[in-house]
Order: sequence, then structure tokens, then C-alpha cells
Amino acid sequence: MSEQNSATNEAAAALTAHPWFFVGIGGSGMLPLATILKGRGAEIAGSDRSYDQGRTPKKFAWLKRNGFELFPQDGSGVASSDQVLVASAAVEDTVPEMVRAKEFGCAHMTRADLNSALFNAADKGIAIGGTSGKSTVTGMLGWIMQATGREPTIMNGAVMKNFADADAPFASAVVGGSGTYVSEVDESDGTIALYRPAVAVLLNVSLDHKSMEELRVLFGDYLAASAVSAINADDPESMSLAGRAKELLTFGIGALDAHIGVKSGSVTDGTTRQTATVVDRRDGSEHPLTLALPGHHNLSNALAAIAGAAATGMPVAEAVAALGNFEGLARRFDIIGTSSNNITVIDDFGHNPEKCAATLRTLKSHEGRVIAFFQPHGYGPLRQMGDELAGTFAEQLGPDDITIFSDPVYYGGTTDKSEGSERIIKLIRDAGGNAEHIAERADCADYIAEIVKPGDRIVVMGARDDTLTVFATELFARL
Repeated sequence: MSEQNSATNEAAAALTAHPWFFVGIGGSGMLPLATILKGRGAEIAGSDRSYDQGRTPKKFAWLKRNGFELFPQDGSGVASSDQVLVASAAVEDTVPEMVRAKEFGCAHMTRADLNSALFNAADKGIAIGGTSGKSTVTGMLGWIMQATGREPTIMNGAVMKNFADADAPFASAVVGGSGTYVSEVDESDGTIALYRPAVAVLLNVSLDHKSMEELRVLFGDYLAASAVSAINADDPESMSLAGRAKELLTFGIGALDAHIGVKSGSVTDGTTRQTATVVDRRDGSEHPLTLALPGHHNLSNALAAIAGAAATGMPVAEAVAALGNFEGLARRFDIIGTSSNNITVIDDFGHNPEKCAATLRTLKSHEGRVIAFFQPHGYGPLRQMGDELAGTFAEQLGPDDITIFSDPVYYGGTTDKSEGSERIIKLIRDAGGNAEHIAERADCADYIAEIVKPGDRIVVMGARDDTLTVFATELFARL
């Protein structure tokens, strides 16, 4: 056994030697990590506000069936100093589990602490970073690795349809071998600095939870920490950091000097799928791609995944062929259905300016009025990027389209609620957009059902709330 493999096995054994307790175990960042540890033999328990509130009951029933022990979020699940507590950095110290863990002297890790430990313990860590598109590219690259026999472990923030079935309906993680670990990495809390990738993919750099100055430092350091970097040549901010890369591979649609690109005139973009010819300019080879996802941004995501695979030494032809069978992710331009009178409902994770703009551009590239429902994912993000978010809806949608904001998602705590959706709606209207603020989500559904017309596309957007899919599905049933 090599020294590297021995160290990897020792690190993996250390991570499964203790019982674990996840605060917010049903969350998009926590569930896949709990799944990976459970798949490697660890004892897992957890609590969740949504479990206590009766939200997404199918998810928690699935967790119970698969041996995850669930507790009310009252501290009762933390009962031993041997337990390792996992909680996001946003969990307040007053939460009962945090109080009990401190009393017992339990070890404490954040979500990013745990994921980076698993990632850095792997023989080959492939990281996907950037402001937008991380989950989709992680799903694509994870599928490429799986389809070509690499048996990766995949950590994602979204359900990957290729891996989901009746037994694993919440497949936001795949438990593979210890050799390859594919994961999105988060810049919003600065924890991207914890990762030491063999391959770092950089998709884009734009305003989200941090200032542009902070983002440039974080993403530059991310590239410098990686052995090989695959960078989006179409994004000037990303390319401005290319000098930090030890070894560079570029991808892009518009950048004609990108190593991995598309043949001019080859792109055919439909309402549910697209085709293109991928060009590997390192050797001049061409490879036909069929992608079951529409939109310019998804073609860019596909090139990112292909470049990430190529950075590991995989032939481009293999990566392109594998993507032909990629089914997409839940809540990423996920078409719930089209009614008999041609009204389509789409469920989408868009929650920051760039993600929302990509989705709206895809919708506006085809005929039909757009009704965009948006549930902000918190009061803090509205303060951080509210002006840019308002500009996105005002600029991307036309005079016949309509934007509807509910109040932000809120599960309790001490969040400053002084700036809400009302301000954003005013900004959209001031910029000439057509927008409405309706505080309660149920009332938003009533309003949409009242105004919808044949041929409309309704997009349900937002993050940090799994019940948005239920909302979209129930809304479609009313059409």
C-alpha cells in the first residue's frame, strides 16, 4: 500500500470512528455529508427545524428508513461527549444542541470543516467553485466520472437525477470510493480556502454574499492551492485570476482561444435540449454534444465539466459522450409540466443576480409571457444584493412579464428583518419593471392562478426551502 493510500485510509477511518450529530440534517448542505459518512459506516443522528415543523415529511421519513436517528431540535439528541456535532456557521449558539454540545465538551465542526476534511483526504479532489452554476457542474462532472468507471464520491447541494430512484429520492450525494471526490466549494462564507484540490474548476466571479474585492482574493487563493485549474475564459473576472494557477486549462463559448470550446455555428438551443460541437483546440478534435438542458449558461456549464474532466487526464471524447446521458438536477430549470393550454411551470434554484439572470435569459429566448415568482432566501441576502437583484428582474423581463416577490423565507432566530421584499419591488418598479409584493406564498399562488393565460411560463425561484418544489407542483395542478 502506498504512503498516500495509507494516509487516506487513516483519515477516512478517523472520520467514521465517532458518532455524529447533524444540526439541520435535512438541509441541502448537511444531508449529502450525512449520507457520505453513513455510507462509510459512521453512526449518524440529527435534528432539524423543518422536521419539528412538519415540513418535507417524505425526506425525514426516508432518513428514518435508512437508519438516521432523528430527534426534536431540543438538545435531547446530544447525549455523549463522544459525539461530533456538525452545524453550519449560521446556527446560533443558543440553539439547544449547541448548548448541550458545549456542556458535554463535544467536538464541533462546520459543514465546510467536514466536507473539506473528506475532500482533502481523497486521493484526487475535484472542486467546483464560482458564484453560479456550481451544483449543475458538480452533477455533470460527477456523472462523467461515474459513467466512465471512476466510481467517485460526489458531494452536491442538489438532487442529481441520474442517481435518484425510488430507494434514493434525495440523491444529493454519491458514496463511491476514496480515490476521487467531486464537490462544489463555497465562497460565500470564505470556506473555499479550506480545500486543496487536485483540480479546481472556476466558473465565474460575480457579486453574491461578499464584495468583489473579497471574492477576487478568495478565488485567486483557490486557484493557487490547486495542482490544475480549469477556468471560464468567457468571464473576465475569472480570467483576471488565471495568473494564480499553477497549470491552466480554459473553456468558453465566446472565447475563441479557449482550450475547450464550441465550433462556430454548431449550437442549436431548444426549449428543453440543445446540441453543439465541442472543439478541443489542443489537438483540433471535434466531438458532437447532445445536452438535455436548454440555455447558454448550461452549455457553458457543460464545457466546464468537460474541461474539469480533461484536467484529470480524461479524453474529451469520453467526457462529451457521458454528458449525452446527463439528466440534470432537481430545481435547476426543472420543468414541472406543461398544461393542455400550453402553460409551463418551471422550478428553479435561482437566488442571486447571476443565477436569476441566466434562468430569465433562457426563458426570454423563447416565446411566451414570463410570470416570475421569487421567494428570497433570507433578509441578509436582500440587504447584500437587493439592488442588483432588482436590476436583474427589471432588465431581463419585458413590459408584459411580471415579477412577484413573497416575503423572505424565515425559520426563526434573531435576523434583522428591517429590509424586506417591499424595497426590492419598489426598485424594480422604479426601473420600469412590472412587479408585485404579496407577503404570503399561498396568496401568491392565488394571484398567479388568477392572472395566468395560455402560453405563459411560470418560474418558481428561490433557495433554502425544499417546499418550493411542492409549491410549484401544487400550482401546476391548479392550471
